[in-house]
Amino acid sequence: MNKPSNKHPIEDLIAVMAALRNPDGGCPWDLQQNFKTIAPYTIEEAYEVADAIERNNMNDLREELGDLLLQPIYHAQMAAEDNLFTIEDVIRDITEKMISRHPHVFGDHDAQTPEDVNKIWDERKKAEKSDQNASALDGVTKALPALLRAKKLQKKAAKVGFEWPGPAQVLDKLEEELGEMREALASGTLEQKTDELGDLLFVLANLARMLDINPETALRECNDKFERRFRGLEKELKQKSIDLKDASLKQMEQEWVKQKQKEHR
Repeated sequence: MNKPSNKHPIEDLIAVMAALRNPDGGCPWDLQQNFKTIAPYTIEEAYEVADAIERNNMNDLREELGDLLLQPIYHAQMAAEDNLFTIEDVIRDITEKMISRHPHVFGDHDAQTPEDVNKIWDERKKAEKSDQNASALDGVTKALPALLRAKKLQKKAAKVGFEWPGPAQVLDKLEEELGEMREALASGTLEQKTDELGDLLFVLANLARMLDINPETALRECNDKFERRFRGLEKELKQKSIDLKDASLKQMEQEWVKQKQKEHR
């Protein structure tokens, strides 16, 4: 393979990936990979992009976007080796899809608001995938994180009228599910407890959707908050020469409250 040019257009990256997968002199690790083994890296890179955005670190975002860009090229290279499709096919398909689903930009449709755009998008998507056996829930992949998938399923159902009137009714449903969870805790099997916990999380995802909150983002921020406060708790106890393993629950709760108060101030 010729050395990539200094400008490094996307063709260079495609050529690098082809060289890595070349049976004659390629990378032993890359040659062992397949779609299933690479899929987890694809998901991981998407999360790392989201993390860089969350931290507002543009240097990291630039790097992570590069890592993410490699993923479709990697998958397309493996597909090309089996004569399935190429990266050019992937780019052509997505380009045509974006043009088709934006007739208000590339055609004569009119769209004044994001809601208008969403309506056009859904109509075009439905027309592209016309099927007598189609479901209103089609298009929600099972590979999504569970909370995000719950939100998307509920959004699909809501579009055809399967929807609570408002957040107040969702909270009523949450109270109902909490009662059933208490019953399961008192006398239920592990399977029943798991089922009821799933119902609770599903209702919470519905509440998040109604409030226009991403449940994954909310839980991620809660995780960060817990970690921040717990590390603060550890630090305070250490300064008092108290080992965390030796601290009583009361002592830890007192320090936890202090960490909350610090943040509120």
